[in-house]
Amino acid sequence: MAADPGSVFAGHQYAEVGRVVATLTGETVSAQTVSKLTRDLDEAVRQFHQARLRDDYAYLFLDGVSLRVRRPRGRKQVQMLVAYGIRRDGTRHLLAFLRSQGEGQADWEGLLQDLYRRGLEGQALELILTDGCAGLAAAIRTVYPRVRHQRCWVHKMRNILEKARKRDYDQVKAGAQAIYLAESRPQAVAAFRAFRSRWCRAYPTMVRRLQQDLPELLSFFAFPRHLWRKLRTTNMIERCFVEVRRRTRPMVCFVNVESVDRIIYSIFQRFNLEWKTRTLNLFTQAA
Repeated sequence: MAADPGSVFAGHQYAEVGRVVATLTGETVSAQTVSKLTRDLDEAVRQFHQARLRDDYAYLFLDGVSLRVRRPRGRKQVQMLVAYGIRRDGTRHLLAFLRSQGEGQADWEGLLQDLYRRGLEGQALELILTDGCAGLAAAIRTVYPRVRHQRCWVHKMRNILEKARKRDYDQVKAGAQAIYLAESRPQAVAAFRAFRSRWCRAYPTMVRRLQQDLPELLSFFAFPRHLWRKLRTTNMIERCFVEVRRRTRPMVCFVNVESVDRIIYSIFQRFNLEWKTRTLNLFTQAA
């Protein structure tokens, strides 16, 4: 049942929703229109979260974006956990989003179990790509234990270079890049061994963590070469987050958590509609 708009969107809250609409459409709307649109959006959000999913996605990208929400005791960051899927025919969809307080294992299991419950059981799933979050990696092992996991090299490079001293920066960067730019998995392993030999004394913790993560950093080598660049980072879902930030930046802060859900749904729905006629041809090419 929809809440009474008069009790939910009083005063400044009407203005907040109006800004959401203006951000999405570029048009100014009346309070009456805002009330009706809000009821329609709440129902659309509910249907989105409950919609059945086809179990034919081959690649699943998972990541989170942080947004600010007003609370009685001030503003607070909330995480929006997001799933983006690509089929072997090149069609793609933003499949799900879940508001959470963090990115722990339980938070991510909530999103993954929702995907599984709605139909994405993973029978066709070949690879799950993430930013390297430990909680997310643990959740994947629980819900999709048989699916390969690829950690994002952009995030990993950022972590590596944060540890490098200025005098070593360029050499550390070149050595790490040689791993993922290798011509094959064996060559990548050889490049890592060279990196380890060169830097294990200067940066023992960084090298040890890279070695621990290496199997999941090299998963992309199991796929056709023309997909390697797309499958070694989470850049595809990060591009969606760029649009989320661009459209929400004028609002500064959401009035409540419900307004977060409404605008995230609206932005994602726009993407999904645009993508109906824009397949990713690279993913349809034979190996």
